[in-house]
Parts: sequence; structure tokens; C-alpha cells
Amino acid sequence: MRDYQKFYIDGRWVEPRGREMIEVVNPASEQLMARIPAGVGADAEAAIGAARHAFDGWAATPVAQRQALLEKLRRGLNERAEELAEVITDEVGMPLKMTQRVQVGLPIAVLESTIKLLDDFPFEETIGNSLVLREAVGVVACITPWNYPLHQIVAKLAPALAAGCTTILKPSEVAPCNAFILAELIDAAGFPPGVFNLVSGTGPVVGEVLAAHPEVDMVSFTGSTRAGKRVSELAAATVKRVALELGGKSAAVVLDDADLATAIKGTLNACFLNSGQTCSAHTRLLVPESRYDEAARLATEGARAFTVGDPKGGQAKLGPLVSAAQRERVREHIAKGIAEGAELLCGGAEAPEGLATGYYVQPTVFGRVTPSMTIAREEIFGPVLSILTYRNEEEAIRIANDSPYGLAGAVWSADGERAQRVARRLRTGQVDINGGRFNLLAPFGGYKQSGHGREFGSFGLEEFLEIKSLQL
Repeated sequence: MRDYQKFYIDGRWVEPRGREMIEVVNPASEQLMARIPAGVGADAEAAIGAARHAFDGWAATPVAQRQALLEKLRRGLNERAEELAEVITDEVGMPLKMTQRVQVGLPIAVLESTIKLLDDFPFEETIGNSLVLREAVGVVACITPWNYPLHQIVAKLAPALAAGCTTILKPSEVAPCNAFILAELIDAAGFPPGVFNLVSGTGPVVGEVLAAHPEVDMVSFTGSTRAGKRVSELAAATVKRVALELGGKSAAVVLDDADLATAIKGTLNACFLNSGQTCSAHTRLLVPESRYDEAARLATEGARAFTVGDPKGGQAKLGPLVSAAQRERVREHIAKGIAEGAELLCGGAEAPEGLATGYYVQPTVFGRVTPSMTIAREEIFGPVLSILTYRNEEEAIRIANDSPYGLAGAVWSADGERAQRVARRLRTGQVDINGGRFNLLAPFGGYKQSGHGREFGSFGLEEFLEIKSLQL
């Protein structure tokens, strides 16, 4: 068991001000795997003070020096990649092979792309008689989720540190061990004291202090829409910058000329990734009414091929959900789907056969779902796919956009130009066309209640920069 007793503040491992500890549970075994300190307001304030004190020096550090330190961090992550994968699988429950590629491989790739971006990023440019400067926004509080814990941490820290900001990280208390390993690597890389600070704890205690504090210039938050609204509310009093990556209810629109088998295979993969615990999961499958029966059959067959089991056993495609609370939430949504009249095609609320221990849920597909049903409107965050039908292209677009969310989506069609035309009308931050690959240099973020601000590439770096013009 891992036992973390201290916070990382001002370049040192320091004792917490409070005495409470938070227990971290392995979702596959339901056994205690770690303990971390439960931070209090004074811990958050100490971290803020350290970040504020360090800001001027770090912001003035030449870009090449910031690059060099980030490169040392990247090498450190590579060296401990195997350990990180084991830890994150124990924390989150994603199968180990997938964890290696996604949960560890992606953050390393994000860090690498950020380092390369600094080679020629225009921190200064001349426009007419003005010199336009891009300067670090200041002290940044990074509040991160449990579903892709290290990836979401690095997606914020890498551009923030590259921009010259100083940072305080509050990781999710559900999956925090990877953040403590990252702090060890940042310390070993030799970042100046106060540039990075780590305080663990709950959102209502540590998170709210960070969001409200006048010495914090920006909050970058990833999590639920409910929590994001609270962050915005607290941040408004000091008019600080807020970047929010929130929930989603993304639609995959399968047009009438699409290869249905390919489209459904791609949608299931996008829906069930990380056992459905993905904000951009394609959880609504929209198919023509005339092709419903075929779609229902293909989706059922495909879902049953997703084996559920021990994430370190080597065979399972899906591991457990992250916690007992999350499992119950998903089960309640499945029960609502049945109660509201959706057709249960496969899966259900019962535990998968042979898995009495662990927070496992069967991969579930509902058919004959209508846009007004709860399972079509609320983010479930589990392996649950809803199939809706439409009569024509206009109705498909209307149904896809009939959501308070707008994070992601997909369009499938044999005609690439037609697919792009439909994609342009979807009110969402990104759209995959015919299974288009994830691009770490493209902007990621949402419309509507899925948040605002963008991550990755130059778009992510610019989130952490202020713009100043000098008229010459």
C-alpha cells in the first residue's frame, strides 16, 4: 500500500496542517491501496503563497530554460512509465495494456508536443506600429478529474509551465497516487521552488479555496458540469480566468449511406472506452429509422464482444468503474432507461457473471430511445449506449443538437463532403468524421454546458497567456 503523508509546497515535502487522511480504494479488488492527506484551507493558502512568490522569476525565465526542465520531466515520466501504468490501473480500473497506451502514453506525448511547440511559438510579434506580447497569466490552480488522471494533469501543467505560469495542483482524491509520483519527478527535474505545488483533498475544501482566492489568477478545471458551475461561481468574485472542460452527451450520427457495421464498431469503441468513463464518449447512436433493426443487431453483437474482468488479467476489454458510488449511479440510469420504456438489447444493472467483487457493470445497449428519456439527456459515465432513430438528415441534426452539452460527436457517411456538411452544423467542440483519429495538436473543448476554453497544441498554450500591446 502507498502511504503519502506530505504535500509538495515551495519545493519541499511539508506536513499538512490537518490530520485527516483519505483512503484510496482499488476498484477491481475493493481493497485499500493508498492513503493521502486531506488538505485544509491553510494548506491551499500556503501553496498559493508559494506560487505567487515564485511567479515573477519563473515568468522571466528564458523559454529555452523552461523547455529544458520540461524535457527532464518528460524523461522522468518515460523512466517511470511502467510504474505509472500499474498505479493508474489500480486507481481507475482501465485494463493495463490500454492504460499503458492511453493513461501514460498520451500525457508523455502531450508533454513532448508542448516542448516542441516552444521552439517557435510567437510570444512576441509586430502588428503595424504595435508590439504584441503574450505573457503568462499568473498563478494557475489546476483541478483535475479521476478518469484520465495523469493525462488531464499534464494537459494543464505542461502548457501552464511552458507559458511561464506557476501552478497549484489539486488532483482527484479518487485517483491521486499518479500526481504524487509526478511531484517526485518535478522535484527531481529541478524546477524552482514554488513553480509547482501539490495539495490533495476534496473539492468543497481545497478546490473552493483555490477557485475563490484573490491571488489565483486562473482556474483550469476538468470535471462534472455541476462542479464546473460551482468553480465559475466562486471565481466570478475575483474576475479570474476560468477554463472548463465539463460533461458531455455526444451523438454519433450515422447517415443513410454509411457502412453501418463500421460505424457501429467505431461508436461502441468510443462509447465504452475506459468503461464509458470518458467525457467525450459517443453515448447516443443516431441511425435512420429504416435501418434500426440492423443497427440494433450489430450493436448488440458488438457490445457482447466487450469482455469484462480483471484489468491486470490480460484478457478483459473493460475493467470496473472507479468506485461503488459511480457503479450505483450507472445502475440507477440503467434502471431509469428500463422504467421509461427503452428497449434493453443487452446488458443491464446486474453485476457481470462471475464478478461479485469489484465495481463492474455490464456493457449495456438500449434501443428505441427517445430524445426526452433520461438516458438520452444525462451523462451516465458508464458503458451504456442509447440508440435513437431519425427520419431524415434535418431531424438527425436536430436530435444531435438537442442537448445541454456540446463536447464531441461523430458523423459517418460514404460521402466525405456530406459528412463534413453535417458536422459543421453540430453544436459541439469536435466531430470525428468516419472514425477520424485523435489529434494532440488540434483544440479540445466544448460548447454550451460542456465548458469553455481549449486544450492541446497552440490553442492550449494560449489559454495560459495574457495579451499586451505596445504602441510604438
